[in-house]
Amino acid sequence: MNEFLQIASMTGFARAQGESGATAWVWELRSVNGRGLDVKLRLPNGLDPLEFPLRDLVAKRLKRGNVSGTLSLKRDAAASIAPDMAVLERLKDLAVNLADNIPGALPPRAELILGLPGVLRSAPQEESEEERAALADAVRAGFVQALEGLAESRAAEGRKLAEIAAANLREIELLREAAALEATKQPELHRAKLAAQLAEIISGVSGLPEERIAQEIALLTTKSDVREELDRLAAHIAAARALLAEGVGVGRKLDFLMQEFNREANTLCSKSASLPLTSIGLALKAAIEQLREQVQNIE
Repeated sequence: MNEFLQIASMTGFARAQGESGATAWVWELRSVNGRGLDVKLRLPNGLDPLEFPLRDLVAKRLKRGNVSGTLSLKRDAAASIAPDMAVLERLKDLAVNLADNIPGALPPRAELILGLPGVLRSAPQEESEEERAALADAVRAGFVQALEGLAESRAAEGRKLAEIAAANLREIELLREAAALEATKQPELHRAKLAAQLAEIISGVSGLPEERIAQEIALLTTKSDVREELDRLAAHIAAARALLAEGVGVGRKLDFLMQEFNREANTLCSKSASLPLTSIGLALKAAIEQLREQVQNIE
C-alpha cells in the first residue's frame, strides 16, 4: 500500500464532455501552484448564474492552487439552418419554367435547388425554458465530473512528489550524519586555529595569563559548536516525514518547515571551521532547495 495516497499536488488537468439536445459542451479544468485557493471560470453568455455554485464546489473539493475552468459550447449547425422560403419559391418557379421550355430537360431536383447560394440561411435558434434548464443541469454534472478528474490528477502527481520528497529527505539525513561525524573534529580544529592566532597576537606581550587564553579559546569553541544545529536538523527531518505521512493539506506546514531547514544549514556553514564541513553544509543547502521545490507543489 502506498504511504503517500493522501498527498496531492496543486498541478493537474481534467476534461469532460457531453451533449444536451443540439448542444455539445466541453469542460477543461487546470490548476497550478498558489498560496491559497483562487478559482477563475469562463462561462458562455446565459450560463453565468452557474459560476458561484461551481466555485463553491471547487472550494469543497480542493484546498489550494490557482484553478481555471473553461466551458465551450457548440451547437449543431444543421439544427440552426432553415430555407429562405421566398428565395426558394422564386428559384423553383424559374427552374420549372426552364425545364418546361427546354426539350428533354429533367424536372428540377430539390437537393440541387437547396444547394444554390442564398437558399439556406442560419436561423436564430430559440431554446425553450426546459432546454435551457437541461443544458444547465448537463454542464453542472459535467463540471462535477471534470472536478473529480482534476482531483485525481492532482493526487497522482502528489504521490510522485511525495516519493521524490522522501528521497530528498533521505539525502538530507545522510548529509546531516556526515556533518555530525565531521563536527566531532571541530573543537580541536578551533583550539589549534585560535591558539595559533592568539600566539601571534600576544607575541612579545607579557603578563597575559594562560588561564585567560584558555577561557577565550573555550568561549570561541563553544560559539562554533554545531551540535544544536544538527539536533534541530534531525528534528526537522522527523517532522517532515510525519507531515508526508499525514498527507492532507500539509503543503503550508512543509513550506514553513523548509525555512527552518535553511536556517540550520546556513548556521552550520557559518560556524564551520573546516573545508569538509563547509562542503557538507553547501551540499545540505542544495538538497534542502531541491526538497523546497517539491514542497511548493504540494497542496
